[in-house]
Amino acid sequence: MLSGQVTPANRRPSPGRRGGPRPVLGRPYQPCLAAWHARSVHKYVIMGVQGSGKGTQAKLLADAYDLVHVSVGDTFRWNVQHHTKLGAHVRRVVASGLLVDDELVETVVRDRLAVHDWNYGFIVDGFPRNARQAGFFLESYDIDGVINLELPDAEVERRVLARRLCSGCGLDYNLIAHRPVVDDVCDVCRSPLLSRPDDTPEALALRLRDYHEKTAPVIELFQRKEFVAAIDATQPIEAVQREIRTRFGLA
Repeated sequence: MLSGQVTPANRRPSPGRRGGPRPVLGRPYQPCLAAWHARSVHKYVIMGVQGSGKGTQAKLLADAYDLVHVSVGDTFRWNVQHHTKLGAHVRRVVASGLLVDDELVETVVRDRLAVHDWNYGFIVDGFPRNARQAGFFLESYDIDGVINLELPDAEVERRVLARRLCSGCGLDYNLIAHRPVVDDVCDVCRSPLLSRPDDTPEALALRLRDYHEKTAPVIELFQRKEFVAAIDATQPIEAVQREIRTRFGLA
């Protein structure tokens, strides 16, 4: 399988609606605002350290505004679970506590966006990871803005080390916010829950250092050229989503 191939992990849902955003977070549906958004194309990048909730927030936006969610992490996990050549490479890298090399990440994102099935826009999660990639991305796509989820390292460690993954169906759990009914057993398929191989204090410390060293120049570059919204990711999920929509005029 090609690295950027559309997989069940990143496949665009069938277009079942074309009427704008769904009412969420308890807000009433606003026909005029929804009609305006239905004619708009939204293109965002979402950034944040592991455990900051990038995937959750990106999926909420993608679902509400009919965006394609381009998740580097989901693509890699699908390949690992289906034992592809790419998945074997990712598994080896992750087991060593390192990040997948930037060139491979760039290829995955470039090939995925080249499918061009994002009629109403996209939100990219997990890219760009360095200043060179950010420059390439800005030259290739006219984005609306960057969502930067900020989370202290201590809270990152608390959240990440509480993550569990079902060994059967791949469902994600977090022992802080999403505990299974029976400890260490998946609610859906009853398979054992396991810690991810790279979710150790030592591996996390390496990833945090690498993230901070590479991300600072990316944020600086985006701030010079695009609108960057810094969001406090210690808030509840609904509050984070509400703030994102308010900052980008989507609320």
